[in-house]
Amino acid sequence: MRSAVETPTLPALLAARAAAEPDRTAMIVHGAGELTFAEWEERSNAVAGALLSMGLGGGERIGLIFPGARWIDYAIAFIGVLKAGAVAVPLSDRAPAAEVGRIAAHCSASMVIRDLGELPLGSAEPSGRPNDPHGIAQILYTSGTTGTAKGVAATHANLAFGALLRPRRPAMRPFAHSRHLVHAFPIGTNAGQMMLVNALNAHPAVVTLPVFTPDRFARLIAEHRAGTVFLVPAMAIELLGRGERHDLSSVLLLGSAAAPLPAAVATGLAGMFPNATITNYYTSTEAAPAQTIMIVDPERPGSVGRAAVGGAVRVVSPDGDVLPPGETGEVWMRSPAAPRSYYNDPSTASVFRDGWIRMGDLGRLDEDGYLYLVDRESDVIKSGAFKVSTLKVEEALHAHPAVVEAAAYGVPHPVLGAAVAAAVVLRAPGERPAGAGGQRPGEAAPVSAPTLRAFLGERLARHEIPSEIVTMDALPRNNGGKVDKRALRARA
Repeated sequence: MRSAVETPTLPALLAARAAAEPDRTAMIVHGAGELTFAEWEERSNAVAGALLSMGLGGGERIGLIFPGARWIDYAIAFIGVLKAGAVAVPLSDRAPAAEVGRIAAHCSASMVIRDLGELPLGSAEPSGRPNDPHGIAQILYTSGTTGTAKGVAATHANLAFGALLRPRRPAMRPFAHSRHLVHAFPIGTNAGQMMLVNALNAHPAVVTLPVFTPDRFARLIAEHRAGTVFLVPAMAIELLGRGERHDLSSVLLLGSAAAPLPAAVATGLAGMFPNATITNYYTSTEAAPAQTIMIVDPERPGSVGRAAVGGAVRVVSPDGDVLPPGETGEVWMRSPAAPRSYYNDPSTASVFRDGWIRMGDLGRLDEDGYLYLVDRESDVIKSGAFKVSTLKVEEALHAHPAVVEAAAYGVPHPVLGAAVAAAVVLRAPGERPAGAGGQRPGEAAPVSAPTLRAFLGERLARHEIPSEIVTMDALPRNNGGKVDKRALRARA
């Protein structure tokens, strides 16, 4: 029987890497420095000792707020909190003070760390007691795209699921084809936390930059000859429109998460990363590590793939019946690890059911088990007798060569109840469309709302065509980088 010490937890993973590869680089933050496994182990021990000397541990919640330039300090603080036996609560440094205060009160945080200099480092040694794999390690607050942010609690076993303490061969570690993995996910997001786990467990050194800018991101990939890159569709859109050109031929795996990749964006990425397998990942803060994975396939446009090994996905009717392939219903996923839960929230039982997680999305499965998302359940526009998928409208808008980015949403209508509206970001005059080899005259010139509606008339049903299309310099986003449709609806 495996002992508690051998059970994978994030502190145990770090201790094993520090013992086996002390001088190996775990993390690189552009312009800020590097962190080896030995340094990470030593400095996180100091944080744990400091917290224990302050009487903090034993499941107490500790908030962590660090800017992107201090990813290294954040990584040290996060593992140090876990080593002390406390629960880490990652927070965005962009969150307003009132939101931080609300979250701290909700989880009864004992303190919020913003700087390692706040701690009496060197005052004590960590206890050395292994973490309980079934104990809560992290509470991560959702982005709140559909309402008040909820705290999602994950156990140690959940965070370290699938990790090997001492793999027999280096090739057994994730992304073994790479020396460097590049991302630009913010601290305090589920994607950022997944990259933190990769820094502990994967083969490549994890490289990030304090703030995403497309030219700097591309330059970072080229300079490190990165073999693996992770981004979200919004970053991909900015990357495709950047001015500089870099050699990105080293990238063999390009992963996109958070939302389905529009077909036009996927095509552009294929041209920009000539040797990369482009992969779409679908999960949520609540469902991780459950996910679907899809290598972008023109034969299955719009699919986000099949359930990863160990997990499962199904589509369910409002009555809770599992629906056959082709029928649209609510998407549920089963986690291969100890499932997460909402912290201090009675709605846990309605979302987490017998190992299944209700995703809040509508979708359908095909005969081969590939999932196609229809929309966020809360974003579906009920217009008269019709239900309109905002994802379908957005995909059609992205097909226009002048559209950089698009978001569809519902606005009040006196007769229909709601009408379809859309916000678009357009290319500058003369700008080449993403992935295009050339440009036909007028192809990327600014277009009017009537012109876009005429274009959509060839791709959408009449009730799906936006009655209102507004042009914006940039779409509003929340702290997690997702389009804030509540803000768009408030403009109506």
